[in-house]
Amino acid sequence: MDEEKKEQLRQRLNEIHIWPSIYMYKFIFERDDHKLVQLKLIFGESAQFMVRESANGKYMSLTIKEMMMDAETIFVRYEHVGKIEGIISL
Repeated sequence: MDEEKKEQLRQRLNEIHIWPSIYMYKFIFERDDHKLVQLKLIFGESAQFMVRESANGKYMSLTIKEMMMDAETIFVRYEHVGKIEGIISL
């Protein structure tokens, strides 16, 4: 993400949220327990995880709710997730 888009998103997040605030992440990926573990390791121990499988079992979705201190911390999480191949952020 280029800096201009990142700044626009930061401003929007700061308009919507009063920090600290619970932020919800959503990811979709092909069923892979190793990727699931990798994703869970990125988030804090207090994060809440909800895993769902697609009807045919080929894909998994992961919803994560975590108390975030500011918009920058959200960007850091997305950067770490972006290093895992095959993860789609919603």
